[in-house]
Parts: sequence; structure tokens; C-alpha cells
Amino acid sequence: MLLESRVFLLLSVVFLTKHSLVAGFSQSLDSDFTFTLPAGQKECFYQTMKNDASLEIEYQVLDGAGLDVDFYLSSPDGQILASDFRKSDGVHTVETHDGDYMICFDNTFSTVSEKIIFFELILDNMGDTDNAEEWKEYVHGTDMLDMKLEDIMATINSVKARLGKSLQIQTVLRAFEARDRNLQESNYERVNVWSCTNLVIVLVVSGIQVYVLRSLFEDKRATRT
Repeated sequence: MLLESRVFLLLSVVFLTKHSLVAGFSQSLDSDFTFTLPAGQKECFYQTMKNDASLEIEYQVLDGAGLDVDFYLSSPDGQILASDFRKSDGVHTVETHDGDYMICFDNTFSTVSEKIIFFELILDNMGDTDNAEEWKEYVHGTDMLDMKLEDIMATINSVKARLGKSLQIQTVLRAFEARDRNLQESNYERVNVWSCTNLVIVLVVSGIQVYVLRSLFEDKRATRT
């Protein structure tokens, strides 16, 4: 039986806690999530979007046999916008309208191995511009300022965008590092198992060879006295 849970990602709360210092200037939201997808099951997440916004999703399979998973992204009306089959990672970007977008990861093709999956959402053009208009009222008519409010906003947005991109890159690199570490540990265990198996086989074969050689030189004729 497929497990399909409806999880609404409260990105606005994450944004307010992480970026409260530039709340009036930012129009980009981002969030990341890591979860375990059991064998033979499917997990779906729902994200509410607005008109003329942009939704970018990047995912990676960090651990599990094959490091692969089925993925699809569908619009509020049920149309499949992007899909991947048996892939370890992927990046998709879509333009959105009002409604809940469904993001699903499917592991029903695997009957034994569970998967650990990391994914990150980046939402653009989700913020309101009302705060910016309120800021303009405070500096209206202040001709003595050397820098206009638009210049300040552009500078802050530029700095915020660069910091956000750096954070995104660091998060993705951590995900890659976790996946590579899990892969190396799996290979290490596999090498140890096969090394022990080969050692046991060598010892058994050596014992058989010694026994066969001794039996060839034994004098089995009866001794008369």
C-alpha cells in the first residue's frame, strides 16, 4: 500500500526567522529537507505558489541501494510538469500560478532498500512589494541623501542574493558529501566482506591441498610381522 502524506512546507516561517533583517527587500524564499523513503512506498509534499512566481527544486538520493528514485512534479490541476525515473539527482524549474504544487518521490520499484533523500526548494517572486512602498514614504522629499532608496534596495537585494546563493551551494555540497560518504562506507563494508570470504576460501583450499598431498604419500599396504 502506497504511503502518500500531504505535507505543506511553511517556507514563509523559515524565511521570517532566517531573513528578518531584510524582510522588506527580499522576494526569494528557500528551504531544504531530508527524509527517509521506505521501500515500496511513495512520499508527496505540497507547496502553495502564487501567480507569476518561480519554483525550483533540486533533489539528491544520499543513501540506499542503487542511489535512485522516481520523481515527478505536478501542477494544481494534476498536469505532470517534470518527471525522472530511477535517477540519483535532478534539478527542475517551473513558472507557477495560484495553487498547490505536488512534489512526489516514488520508491515502489524497490522491495528491500529504503532511500535517504535530500531536496531543496527555491521560490522566486513570492514576496509583496507593499513594504518597499512604505519605505519610500519615509524618505520622500529627502533630497539631501546621496543615495536613493532604490540604490539601497538594489544593494541589499544583491548582497542577499549572493549570500543566498552561497548558502544554497554549501547545502548542495553537504548533500553531495553525505552521499559520497555513504557510498564509500558501503564499498568499505563490501570490500571487508569479500576479503574475509576470500581468506576463508584460501584457508579451506590450503587445508584440502595438504590433506590430498599427505594421502598421496601414505603407504596403505599392510605391514607383516
